[in-house]
Amino acid sequence: MENRSVRWIGLAILIVLGFIALRPYVEDRLYSATTPRPVEPRGSLADYEKSTIEIFQRVSPSVVQVVGQVGGGNVFGQLGGEETGIQSGTGSVWDEAGHIVTNNHVVQGTNSLAVRFASGQTATATIVGTAPNYDLAVIRVTGVKLPPPIMVGESANLQVGQAVFAIGNPFGLDQTLTNGIVSALKRHLPTSNGRELSNVIQTDAPINPGNSGGPLLDSSGRMIGVNTAIVSPSGTSAGVGFAIPVDTVNRVVPELIKNGRVPTPGIGIVAASEAAATKLGVQGVIIVRTVPGSPAAKAGLRGIDAARGELGDVITGVDRKPVHQLSDLTQELEQVGIGKTVQIEINRGGSDMTVSLQVADISQARG
Repeated sequence: MENRSVRWIGLAILIVLGFIALRPYVEDRLYSATTPRPVEPRGSLADYEKSTIEIFQRVSPSVVQVVGQVGGGNVFGQLGGEETGIQSGTGSVWDEAGHIVTNNHVVQGTNSLAVRFASGQTATATIVGTAPNYDLAVIRVTGVKLPPPIMVGESANLQVGQAVFAIGNPFGLDQTLTNGIVSALKRHLPTSNGRELSNVIQTDAPINPGNSGGPLLDSSGRMIGVNTAIVSPSGTSAGVGFAIPVDTVNRVVPELIKNGRVPTPGIGIVAASEAAATKLGVQGVIIVRTVPGSPAAKAGLRGIDAARGELGDVITGVDRKPVHQLSDLTQELEQVGIGKTVQIEINRGGSDMTVSLQVADISQARG
């Protein structure tokens, strides 16, 4: 009797062990999806998804890829994937005459340009005008069927926190949509010409190399800015991007189309950086030097005396309005306008004085 019980126990153990060993194979036979899975119907898209899709579908045809050739070679070869001597960015169709708005740094130094539309159509382009002080440029294509010009909004009434969208060609990946919010307003952004753009829009919408010159859009799909730069040690988006406000774009672009250049109000100085002024404990704009023949030079404004190690004039006000940094000065001069007389308040060697001079067009001045 005892032997029979032992046998039954042993048999039960064998059966359990066999089941454990065979279980994966049984489950594989019973539960493996060897035929296509049934598709589960989804519900309606959320309202914000619908609006985002609508913005992209409506605006993306008006956004183009701009490719510039630096040095020799065929620019159309760059559109085919070659990468020698290439500068790539984004642009927006501005009008029905074929004018396209982009960044100056996208076209600067190029000897030929090509544009690719969302439809895949390509065309050569020519530079109509550039405004390095605003990092804006207008190029033009002819003889092609154009998509609708991009809708233009306004930037003066933007609010921090509102949704924004960017369409561009980051890393050559065309027709890419990213979104985010207005992170900050009234930022200051240096340009390659030593000036500062004021009222620049800061956004966390991912902006990467190749997005330059593309539109920043509001939730109505209107252009509210032109994406121009990122701040990132790696050169890729780290949550801080900048866009030239559309109010500036809408003022500069017509001038470029008409005249090929934009008059730039100024007095003809080279200013020290804000960091240098802060380090020296100076409130105002330190004049490093004046441009020969400029209003500042004619009025006797003084720059730094490097030989003696002496500070020159520090601009502290314009027409009784305080000047704390270069952007304050340029903004006031733009409001006064070329040909008008201004009162420049300076501090010279600890003494305050006022100098009267005329605002001039410094767009072609050389310092």
